[in-house]
Amino acid sequence: MAAGLNNALVRAVLLIFLLFPFAASGPEGSSSRILPVGNASADRAVSPSQISTPTPGVVGVYGFSAGTNPLTGQPVTDPGLLNRRPVMVKISNYPPSVRPQSGLSFADMVFEYYIGEGMNRFLAVFYGQNAEQAGSLRSGRLVDAQLVDLYQGLLVYGSADPRVDDVIIQALGERAISHLEAGCPVICGAKDTHQSPWVYANTARITQYAAQSGIPPYFPQLDGMIFEDHPPQSDQFAIQVGIEYSAFDRGEWRYDPQTSRYLRWEESNLDKDEMVPLTDYLTGEQLSYANIIILFTTYTEYAETLHDITIWPNPTGKRALFFRDGLMIAGSWRTVEKDRPMQFFDQWGLPMPLKPGKTWLVLVGDHSTLEESSSGIWNLNFDL
Repeated sequence: MAAGLNNALVRAVLLIFLLFPFAASGPEGSSSRILPVGNASADRAVSPSQISTPTPGVVGVYGFSAGTNPLTGQPVTDPGLLNRRPVMVKISNYPPSVRPQSGLSFADMVFEYYIGEGMNRFLAVFYGQNAEQAGSLRSGRLVDAQLVDLYQGLLVYGSADPRVDDVIIQALGERAISHLEAGCPVICGAKDTHQSPWVYANTARITQYAAQSGIPPYFPQLDGMIFEDHPPQSDQFAIQVGIEYSAFDRGEWRYDPQTSRYLRWEESNLDKDEMVPLTDYLTGEQLSYANIIILFTTYTEYAETLHDITIWPNPTGKRALFFRDGLMIAGSWRTVEKDRPMQFFDQWGLPMPLKPGKTWLVLVGDHSTLEESSSGIWNLNFDL
């Protein structure tokens, strides 16, 4: 049995080196073996016998079959949607009057990050599905150019500070689509993204608009993540994870064992002591995601509301925390090319299998701190 285990482990390692030659080292500034966070010690770290080697149930190791979304590991209703660039929409979370937002439940992935003055904002990735109304739109940030390049997408945003807009347009060119240039029915609502009735994008019409604007057809290469129904071994439970940006800005993910998904909660009217479900205006249902990933990275602050966030290059890896199936797994995230998706790894440098479904990713500063207040209850305090 031991020989069989060793052979399986060798095959897994060889597979990783063949498919992911950059996976040999651990996160930046560490060895290749990463211990779990929290109260775990070296004695409680995951052992080789607990490593999940690739099986027929793992999706993405050898690429994805036709009609399977590489961002979710799941089949799509309309495979033709995968023959386009992802539509990546900037969505506001403040002021609270913009809630409930529209379309977030249709996004394959959502990036969340700090924008200054104690507030956060979302960048939603629509690829395998469309949303008739995604928003409300808000202004772009410097990091958007990097994220959109990674996924070879189209950026839909409510213009930007001229200093930021110059960077976005230089990086993305015609792929940066502002509400000031694309009128209704592509982007509809108020002329000012800061005022009600707000501004919303139709993601299917964005794709059509891009084609009509001369942006050539493109079949994005979005392989890089792997998916598996069965969760990895972990002795760290995670039934709730909270992200606190400031005295008034807090979001929480609470695990629902009936659906095996994390449900989103948000502070009510700037009162973080009162948490309420965050729903999608289009469906009336609470936001539900299969994977929550916290990515530690470097924020560079130029002014209170002007930051850059390091996404690429990151070939050696930075710290990541993965939440799926009521568990937390420590690992790392990497970017090895500016136009290829992020890739995720476990404590042993092997590709981290995500749960098939949608993923919510939170970019936090390197100095952010994570604490377990009670068993399975995790709280992260954001810090640059």
